[in-house]
This record gives sequence, structure tokens and C-alpha cells, in this order.
Amino acid sequence: MNSKFLKLSALALGLIVSSETFAQETTVSPVAVPPVFSPSSSFSTWSFGINAGVLAPTVLAGKNDFTSWKADLGYGAYIKKQIWPAVGIQASFLGGKLKADNSRLLGNGTALKSPYTSYETLVKYSGSLNAYWSLANIYWMNRINVIQPYLTAGYGLMGYDVDVTSATATTRFNPETVYESFIPVGAGLKFGISNNLMLDLGYQMNFVDGDNLDGYHSGPQTDKFSYSHIGLEFLLGGKSKPALSRYNPVAALEADYIARNAALQAELAAERGRNAAQLAQMATDWARFKMDSDGDGVSDYFDKCPNTPTGTQVDGAGCPIQVTNTTVNPVRVIVTEEDRRVVAEAIKNLEFDFGKATIRPSSFPSLNRVADLLKSKDFSLKLAGHTDNVGSDAANLKLSKDRAESVKSYLVSQGANPSRIEATGYGESQPISTNNTASGRQNNRRVEFTLY
Repeated sequence: MNSKFLKLSALALGLIVSSETFAQETTVSPVAVPPVFSPSSSFSTWSFGINAGVLAPTVLAGKNDFTSWKADLGYGAYIKKQIWPAVGIQASFLGGKLKADNSRLLGNGTALKSPYTSYETLVKYSGSLNAYWSLANIYWMNRINVIQPYLTAGYGLMGYDVDVTSATATTRFNPETVYESFIPVGAGLKFGISNNLMLDLGYQMNFVDGDNLDGYHSGPQTDKFSYSHIGLEFLLGGKSKPALSRYNPVAALEADYIARNAALQAELAAERGRNAAQLAQMATDWARFKMDSDGDGVSDYFDKCPNTPTGTQVDGAGCPIQVTNTTVNPVRVIVTEEDRRVVAEAIKNLEFDFGKATIRPSSFPSLNRVADLLKSKDFSLKLAGHTDNVGSDAANLKLSKDRAESVKSYLVSQGANPSRIEATGYGESQPISTNNTASGRQNNRRVEFTLY
């Protein structure tokens, strides 16, 4: 008996030491907690665990077929999917041995009337599907819980072999493996060691649907056995994500509210500071607006030339007015008959390609003389383009404007000052002849030069 417990103690100690070593080698830096209402993809939702511990027969509200139970080694594993912070689904495996004998007397000093002195059951396997309920996610504590109490319950199937020992021999209860269903109900505590590792301490009561686990039928009862274990749970999904099973949405909502409130208070304080600074600046500006330190009639707020001597005449900006007596004699522009002849010749010789604003080369010599006239006497020139009534009004207006601009561009290319040339188009709105004849329409297609 003592050797069994020594083995179990050594196993538990080994699990604890290995978990501490693993925790030291694992990143334990704080994990960023996702904000409230984050999707499940922000958390680690899959995990698997391994455990070992004490497997023993148990009596609850029923009769016992053997008086002395023998604790033996059990081992298990599971994989868990966390659906919500407090609820998950866990598939579990359990194996080990169960032992008991009749070496102990009952309370009245008698022994059980049983044909067997002891039994040994090898639980070859047991598989179950369990609901997992985490109790650490429903109270107002930390957003990520380090200590996590939990409950489990489910349904499963187990297979085992039973050897029973009588006063004369040891026999197999059933030549073939016995298969029975069972209901596991458990509770425990998990401790967060690192971001993706938890220490698991648990107790599980298993209710077998039959009275074959100890190899002896003694009446209408069902067998039961317990499993006390210590183990490790490894979280899958990366070290940067917290476990959904350790996430507390109620505390996270409270923390989010506190953070938002603090941010709002800080924003309001900053706004009050900005308003106070603006009010102080307004008071300073108002004081400057009311003062006129140099007495020049312009307030200090607008005075760009402070400390102006008394009696100095200033402008609206408070700066001294500079008075000059320079008289500019206007230049009189005289247009001679020769000048008009040059312009008239250019008008007479001006020709464009049909329906276009392109000047024909035959017009260049007379236009060159007009450019020389503008350069030598600094005249101004107004160009007015006109068309006949053939075509739409919009097209004629554009063509007349383009032809006037074309003449201006040519004169500028010959050195004339562009600022002294104005080009305007009037389209068909100002005819000088009838548009009913070819000669009249030709007269109306013109560019007029006005020299001044």
C-alpha cells in the first residue's frame, strides 16, 4: 500500500516539476487581451491535456462487494474545444487498474459473505464525451483568470477485463473484454502557469451502468470508481492568443467601460485646457485692441509699426505714409495716316484656309509690317473677328474668336507686346454686307484691326 502511494507521489511531483520547467522555457509575457465582443478567432479555443493519478473503487449510497479498496495508478488524456468562455466540449480517455479485497472486517466485526477474496480490474480504455463548464468566467474578477474552477459531466463507453481470486484460484470473470457504458462527473481546479500551459487538479466520479466491474453480482446495484488526478493542459493556437476558457467577458466589459471613461475624462480635461488657453489669448488680444501706445490712432493689435513718433501721419497699418511729388507726364499716342494705311493693307491681304483659323503665308508680309508698327510706336491693337451666317451660331462664334486669336499669336511671334493686343470674336452678329450673295458673305468674313 505504501509503495503505491510513494509511486503516485513521485508521479505528481514529476508532473509539477515538469510543468514548472516548461513554464520557464515558455514565454510568460503578458498577452494582449482582445477588446470586448471580439470573435472567437482572437482566442485559443483548442487544447489537449494529459494526467495521471489515483484510480480506486468507491461506494456511494449503495452496498459494497469488498471491504478494503486498493488505490492504484490511473492515467488519462483529453482534447477540448472551448465554444464560449464558460462552456466547452471535451473528449476524454482514461485507463488503469482497480483493486479491492476482503481483508477488512465490517463495523460489526464480520466479513462480507463473498465467494471471492479479491479482484483486479484492468480498465483497458474508457472514452467519453463531456460538457465542460468553467466557473471562473461568471464573476467580477480579472479579465484573464489565473485560477479556474470547473465542472464536467458526460457519457462514455469503457472496456475492461476482471480477474477474481477465491480461496483456491484466480479466474477471469469473462473470457472476453466486458463493454459497458458509464457516466463521468467531475470537478477540479486549473492554474495558469504560462500563456499556453495550465496545471490541472481534478476529481472524477464514474457511474458504471452495471455490476460487473468487480466481477461479482450481489444484487440490484451499479459499480462506481473514482479518479483523482494531476495533469497539464496545453493550449493550441499560438502564444500570442489568450485562452477563451480563461477569458471573463463580464470583467472585460467593465474594464472596457473604465478605459473608455478614463479616455473621455482625459479628452475633456484637454479640451478645458485648450479653452482656457484660448480665453487667455482672447483677453491678451482684447487688451492690445484697446491700447494705442504710440498715439497714432491705430490700436496696438493692428499696428505693424509701433512706437511711431508723435504727429507722424500713418496709414491703416500704423506705418508712416511715404509722400512723393513725382509728376508723370502722360504720353500722347498719335495714329498717322501712314499707320492706318499699313493696318488697312494688312486687313485687305489677310486670308485664312477655308473654314479654319490658319493664316495663309501670303498674309505674312503685311502682318509683319503691323508687328513692326506696334513695336516701334507702342500702339495698342484690338482685333475683332467676324463671319457670315453660313453654319451654326456657336460654330461661327468660335471660328471668329479663333481667327482673331490666330492673328494675335502671329503678331506676338514677331515681337509685339501681347498685353497691348486684344482679340475678340463676334461671329455673324455684326455683318457689314448682305449674307444673301457670295460677295456680301465674303465681306462679312473678316478680322477688323483697330489701332489706338
